[in-house]
Amino acid sequence: MPHPTSTEIAGRIEDLYGAPLADLEACAQDQPPGMLAALLGMHTDLALAERSIDFHRDQLARLLNPERQINRHEVSHLLDGARRLAEAVATRDAQTKSASAVLQSLTRTSAPAPSPPASAPPVPAPPRPAPSATRSR
Repeated sequence: MPHPTSTEIAGRIEDLYGAPLADLEACAQDQPPGMLAALLGMHTDLALAERSIDFHRDQLARLLNPERQINRHEVSHLLDGARRLAEAVATRDAQTKSASAVLQSLTRTSAPAPSPPASAPPVPAPPRPAPSATRSR
């Protein structure tokens, strides 16, 4: 089950673009990189960090089982698991902060109003008469 943070970010992306995340991912593949691709990338990294947190937390809980003896060999696994857990938490926090800031700065816009029909181009001014060589009276 995804962490509520990635679920919340996914919902905000869907609200912003008005389509389900799967449709947005398919659409982003057909377009040049842009804001949608960046947001989807942040969401993917956030979800990966959350899965990593769950995995390393479960691994540490298994290693720290009260019925289990911790020997010298397992201490290195505990330290490595704790380090990886801390890295995943830092990654999750950074991705959450970045994605939230970007989403907060964006708003969904309504469809642009149809532009008024183009008016006829202005009629050019008539040419000036050529100056006359004779003096007028």
